Amino acid sequence: MGSIDNLSVQKLTSQFPQNTLEPEEFRRQGHLMIDFLADYYRKVENYPVRSQVSPGYLREILPESAPYNPESLETILQDVQTKIIPGITHWQSPNFFAYFPSSGSTAGFLGEMLSTGFNVVGFNWMVSPAATELENVVTDWFGKMLQLPKSFLFSGGGGGVLQGTTCEAVLCTLVAARDKNLRKHGMDNIGKLVVYCSDQTHSALHKAAKIAGIDPKNFRTIETTKSSNFKLCPKRLESAILHDLQNGLIPMYLCATVGTTSSTTVDPLPALTEVAKKYELWVHVDAAYAGSACICPEFRQYLDGVENADSFSLNAHKWFLTTLDCCCLWVKNPSDLIKSLSTYPEFLKNNASETNKVVDYKDWQIMLSRRFRALKLWFVLRSYGVGQLREFIRGHVGMAKYFEGLVAMDNRFEVVAPRLFSMVCFRIKPSAMVGKNDEKEVNEINRKLLESVNDSGRIYVSHTVLAGIYVIRFAIGGTLTDINHVSAAWKVVQDHAGALLDDAFLSKTKLVDISS
Repeated sequence: MGSIDNLSVQKLTSQFPQNTLEPEEFRRQGHLMIDFLADYYRKVENYPVRSQVSPGYLREILPESAPYNPESLETILQDVQTKIIPGITHWQSPNFFAYFPSSGSTAGFLGEMLSTGFNVVGFNWMVSPAATELENVVTDWFGKMLQLPKSFLFSGGGGGVLQGTTCEAVLCTLVAARDKNLRKHGMDNIGKLVVYCSDQTHSALHKAAKIAGIDPKNFRTIETTKSSNFKLCPKRLESAILHDLQNGLIPMYLCATVGTTSSTTVDPLPALTEVAKKYELWVHVDAAYAGSACICPEFRQYLDGVENADSFSLNAHKWFLTTLDCCCLWVKNPSDLIKSLSTYPEFLKNNASETNKVVDYKDWQIMLSRRFRALKLWFVLRSYGVGQLREFIRGHVGMAKYFEGLVAMDNRFEVVAPRLFSMVCFRIKPSAMVGKNDEKEVNEINRKLLESVNDSGRIYVSHTVLAGIYVIRFAIGGTLTDINHVSAAWKVVQDHAGALLDDAFLSKTKLVDISS
């Protein structure tokens, strides 16, 4: 057979695309990107916090087709500045007080960069041992910081896994609980399995139950009350369980919450887990937001009772300086997850897995492929240390106390639910309005206040409804937020509330004049 001559090699080479990962060009473009982001953070608080664009804005200003020829990074970044940034709601703005925080940090960003740069696909131990073993280590580190029972740690027979979000963690544990019950009661009894939560539980559970095939009629949402600060009542839970047992159903799963989305209330874990234990329910504790605070000794009390739960999760990307996505899930019995979620096709078989001495995280999650999330959590834990992380959280709690005090000093407003962490639920109270107003009218003026404040672009807040009361949620947790931003935000709220109340007063006066 003849050899390939140099001309043929040159011809073949010319047919291949250019090197898209040339180290020196990567270095040049990487510096440009870091500079761009550094400039963005330097001026982020000058942007309107909530995007001011209209639906469909981007399609109107971008070409209809992708470019045929390459474009420079400089050109692309210019379009990011002029076309993309106007359509971003700036979650990292110090004036972002909506939903829950998605805190970032230099360590989190750099860990994410390294994870992306390595671009490993760590579905089992063999494909990148460091990815698996670092995840084992950092979840045990974090678990110890939270004083989780040893049974939740690898050193105690349990273990932790980094999921994407709480939605995934809840679905994994729900599927494990489902299959555990079906193995006991028979596969044809899936229509009898019942899931329990409160009306304050995150909607992620309802979505997970639908995906897991739980009959919608068997999803129990137990009503909470303002008098109990919207906590899930153990007696009501037990009553619902007994009613289901009498009707031939199978109580299966309870989701309790530490730091609910609407008001950050904490369900009474000791009493709830006792009820669940009596009827053999799987208990998952969702501490997506508030769990991070429990590294502080003064907040650890809110995890009392977790020792009787089966699984526990929190989002490090909310209040722990770790960029989205990073949900930490701990389980007491990893075998329950593995029995439900494992796959072992021929092409993934390997000696390490067959020794049963390693963790294959593909069997602890919904997806097969997975990112090297442990790197960014490792960077955060090492870069800031336990002491500084505690002070970071305490700083936000202190600012929330300050904001709560500002609300209390203005007799037009009231705090609607007790503040436990760094979120304040407040509203314009009925007595601030002229004349007698029903709850619907009070809710409407608070809705208008929220929209007016957010339309200004100066701050961004979100809302909820508690016992029929429209409430404004003021959640502090941004990495760049300081006490001056909180003070300025309150001034924005006061100014917009004053304008709305003046308008309402004029409207009422006009109605009185007309009727006279």
